Amino acid sequence: MEPRIQYAKTADGVSIAFWTLGEGAPLVFMSAAPFSNIQLEWQLPTESLLFEGLAQKRRLVRYDGRGLGLSERNAADFSLDAQMSDLDAVVDRLSLDRFALLGRANAGPAAIVYAGRHPERVSHLILINTYARASDWTRTPQMKALGGLLGRDWETYTETYAHIVWGWSAGEEARAWAGLLRAAVTHEAMQLLARSLREFDVTELLPLVRCPTLVLHRREWHLVGVDTARELASEIPDARLALVEGASETDWDVEAATSAIDEFLGEGEKAVAGAEAPEAGAFRTVIFTDVEGSTALTQRLGDEKGRAVLREHERITREALKAHGGAEVKTMGDGFMASFSSATRALECAIAMQRAFAEHNESAEEPIRVRVGLNAGEPIAEDQDLFGTAVILAARIAARAEGGEILASNVVRELVAGKGFLFADRGDVVLRGFEDPVRLYEVRWREEV
Repeated sequence: MEPRIQYAKTADGVSIAFWTLGEGAPLVFMSAAPFSNIQLEWQLPTESLLFEGLAQKRRLVRYDGRGLGLSERNAADFSLDAQMSDLDAVVDRLSLDRFALLGRANAGPAAIVYAGRHPERVSHLILINTYARASDWTRTPQMKALGGLLGRDWETYTETYAHIVWGWSAGEEARAWAGLLRAAVTHEAMQLLARSLREFDVTELLPLVRCPTLVLHRREWHLVGVDTARELASEIPDARLALVEGASETDWDVEAATSAIDEFLGEGEKAVAGAEAPEAGAFRTVIFTDVEGSTALTQRLGDEKGRAVLREHERITREALKAHGGAEVKTMGDGFMASFSSATRALECAIAMQRAFAEHNESAEEPIRVRVGLNAGEPIAEDQDLFGTAVILAARIAARAEGGEILASNVVRELVAGKGFLFADRGDVVLRGFEDPVRLYEVRWREEV
């Protein structure tokens, strides 16, 4: 059964059509111009199966961008900023403070920009068959030839576009997508959209994406090659690359795609048994961990062996959290966020982790070097997650640590004064998103010889 179409209004007054399906943690599926019509998509088997699969374990949100599908058609601005406004309208209409974001094909650059600009809102980023530079696909001979058709014959252009994207052997499926394209955008709007798409280049923003990221790519996808996907994953700090077989959207293995996404989003959703649950308004010590060089490790070892190393990191971390009464808030692929009602127990846990990793590394073929950062305050507790300045600062502190280090804010140091912990003053540092410098302290955890 198709979901009910609703509307949201952007800050500049454009009506955006959207629907939601399922229940649970939200996943926002961005509008991928020009193939976007949230009603007609349900008539395409691969799309309806994908939507239903993604909505089984969460609340799926899908929308048409301005000028597309069922959204307001007289919009002429297809810039990245306009796309940000469309997304903001939908998530604000649904009161989504934090959500996973999925950008497929031409929606990828906008998803990257939004995740980089709003780290406090985007919990996970999923990029499917996409790119950071438009030149990675517009420079192909096929797309160059296609551009010459746009100003001449609209029907020929749409039929050719669909067959180029989904394969000349697609037949009836490609013709259905050509019909969707004609129903999704007008000829005049497509000419404006094409000019905008050719200008997209967000490569400089890739290092600013701090949330866990899954780069999901078809191995034989001819318009955007695997090399582009590898480069994308390598430039985003917390990204992993997953390749699935196939060369076109019409023979997309929906089960393989949804399984990869479910695994990525589902990691660490269950808190450690026996841990403390976050309380609304309670004073908490927040701890972040992050495996140093995890992306390079996965590239060097391959997905399977790299994942085995990260599973060992997860085992050691969860054992330490359980032993010290920490609440696992979530895992981020190669890191954890946890909270404690006691700053003392939080520091004891951080030290126990580093000692356990050091012991592991003495005999391990692949050492695991982990950054740890701590801060304390009164975070906002909502939907089994924590938000707010105290949380963001803890994450920023962890990012400043080296592998094998524990860094803490001054408030944590003051909370454990007289408890026997050793600190080294690292001075004032400027952290992204904070106007005033923050005083950091290194926690000495190695046994004195």
